[in-house]
Amino acid sequence: MKTLRLVVAGTPGAGKSTFVRTISDIEVVDTDRSATDQTALLKPKTTVAFDYGRFVFGSTVEVQIYGTPGQSRFNFMWDFLIQRAHTYILLVAAHRPNDFHYARQILLFMNQRVQIPMLIGITHSDCPGACSANEIMSRLGFMNDKNRPPVLQINPTERGSVAEAVMASMALLVAQYNIPQSTNKGEASPSTQPKAKSPYQFPLPNFSRGR
Repeated sequence: MKTLRLVVAGTPGAGKSTFVRTISDIEVVDTDRSATDQTALLKPKTTVAFDYGRFVFGSTVEVQIYGTPGQSRFNFMWDFLIQRAHTYILLVAAHRPNDFHYARQILLFMNQRVQIPMLIGITHSDCPGACSANEIMSRLGFMNDKNRPPVLQINPTERGSVAEAVMASMALLVAQYNIPQSTNKGEASPSTQPKAKSPYQFPLPNFSRGR
């Protein structure tokens, strides 16, 4: 079985911990602590290291999923996790436009350290005042379709929606690096470790919404 690592990043309250809990086949390992800063206005607890879950689909792929802390004071964990990832998802809460600049900073942080397939996951799009996908992408710095990563609407509380995002992320990885279908047990082979920057110019394969 192939093991791949997916990092779920994003601003506080975008749904990272919920994403991991919703999809994980095992009990999630978390490092939630009481929020003591402005994050307490959004939620009583916050992640200070990472959330860890695991999702297996089919009999060939195990995805280890790591949710990052949202606050920049824990960016040493961003660095640690993203350096070991095969792909990542940036979650952006559509109803919090004041967070878009911070989401862009997270995106820049990640892309300065790795060049791996990624997608943008827009959450809370059903909330009052939610911005459109086009507006969000513009605020993230993607002014046109050139080199724009794939965008998905994600409901972190729905397993089918989260499974779709996970499989879309894996599909990007397979399409970009032509990962073979059968390998030895354990970690992904060195040949699957991304080396070149992804241009994001390939279509997503069809996939089911989950199990």
